[in-house]
Amino acid sequence: MQRHTHSHDGQLVVFLIGMTVNRWWRPDLWLPALVAMPRMLRELSREPEYGFLGYRMTFTGLHPTVIQYWNSLDKLYAYASDRTAEHRPAWAAFNRRAAKTPGAVGVWHETYVVDRAESVYVDTPEIGLARFTTRVPVSKGTNHARARIERSELRTEN
Repeated sequence: MQRHTHSHDGQLVVFLIGMTVNRWWRPDLWLPALVAMPRMLRELSREPEYGFLGYRMTFTGLHPTVIQYWNSLDKLYAYASDRTAEHRPAWAAFNRRAAKTPGAVGVWHETYVVDRAESVYVDTPEIGLARFTTRVPVSKGTNHARARIERSELRTEN
């Protein structure tokens, strides 16, 4: 059995962004928003200066959610407002479509600035924080969740 945890120094931001398809029979209204996200994710993945660490995409029915990891809240906000990046034009186009057909598609996001994080991965491929930060073996000193979260707290204090 292989047990790992993650290690990360510096700021860590977890950003959840999702879409709700409220009128599934109108792909002309929701498909543009859906296809805009992969373009942004490719752009973010190619440019390390954005501070983007990586992502996972999940689906609950027709409602996709992207879990994003960032190394800076300021860099996340800078990307969101950058007029030369993919996000601003996609957001403007979404707002124009939404104004014409309110309620057809919903979007939401949640931003978490993480001051401490604990993780364990037992016999799994790199996933979650361990995929986008540093994956390290669980040692005798980090065998329990409480020890890992306390160690995380010590890193953020230094």
